Amino acid sequence: MKSMKFGKWMGGVTRVMTVVAGLAVLVVTIGWLSGVFEAKVQPGRTDQNVRRLTDQPTDVVHEIEKSTIEEAIGTLKASSRTVVSSKIMATIEDITVVAGDQVEKGQVLIRLDDQEYQSRLDQAKRALDAAIANRKQAEKQYARIETLNKQNAASRSEFDTASRDVQVTLADEARARQAVSESEVMLSYTTIKAAKSGRIVDRLAEPGDISQPGVPILVLYDATSLRLEAPVMEHLAVKLHPGDELKVFVDAHQREYNATVDEIVPQADAPSRSFLVKASLPKTDDLYEGMFGRLLIPAGERRHLCLNTDALIEVGQLEFVDVVLPDGNIERRLVKIGQLGIPGRQEVLSGVEAGERVLIHGKEAADVQ
Repeated sequence: MKSMKFGKWMGGVTRVMTVVAGLAVLVVTIGWLSGVFEAKVQPGRTDQNVRRLTDQPTDVVHEIEKSTIEEAIGTLKASSRTVVSSKIMATIEDITVVAGDQVEKGQVLIRLDDQEYQSRLDQAKRALDAAIANRKQAEKQYARIETLNKQNAASRSEFDTASRDVQVTLADEARARQAVSESEVMLSYTTIKAAKSGRIVDRLAEPGDISQPGVPILVLYDATSLRLEAPVMEHLAVKLHPGDELKVFVDAHQREYNATVDEIVPQADAPSRSFLVKASLPKTDDLYEGMFGRLLIPAGERRHLCLNTDALIEVGQLEFVDVVLPDGNIERRLVKIGQLGIPGRQEVLSGVEAGERVLIHGKEAADVQ
């Protein structure tokens, strides 16, 4: 019985020793992997592989003050836009222009079928001829009755009747003349002319279609009235005034155009906290309504660091510079660059300080070793 208990006790001790030995081996392994048994390098700079300045060209990191420009993205629109439609219902016989055509004021754009309105005009003219004849006959009758009345050969009622007939025929003639004028106006509606000069941008009907009063047939705009309409953040918009001169950059042409602030809508858009600013552009043949543009707005001055672009060393998507320390050693640093300034100078956002010297590598800048 005692031997059985002793055997169990020895088995327990053996398992415990095995676990302890395993833990000890694990701790030693972790220590070895973490470098506990290796010689330590003291913190700080070492002279191993340190480069020193010799006769290489250097440049100083400058701090400069630069005007800040903010962009407001907008669309070119025409302030003078005309929708051409018919005032009458008729069949379209001919449309003399297509989209893109330049038209002049008074140029014929559309011709409608005028047979019905020509017939109405002819009827009105014949009715006018009859009214004129009746008026002349009534005037002759009135003159005859007036003569007889002076000779006491006609009654008062006959004189009054003749006088009334003259007034009635005069009214009929006036009404007939008005009908002729109305028919002439209606006939003139069958020829639609350009109310102003401009460029056709859309053609919405074809010959054979039935024109409806007020339904668009053509759309044209005045190329001299193009302007960029862009929402501008309120902190910038409140500093703008009508008449201010700005620049507009059109991506399609990669060009800047002079612009003048024409209008600022006096109501902010609540979700975006912006005002709609409209800047007129000069007349050019290469700008069209609907094009994309950027309104360039001065936003004050700001200071930033600037270094020579030949000091940059590109490694993949990273940029480095070699900084000359006060003791003459050269330290390679990662920098974050910003916008390209004047030719040969690059804005730098971090990595160097104002007044520090950097190595100039030129076009054959050395890669990171």
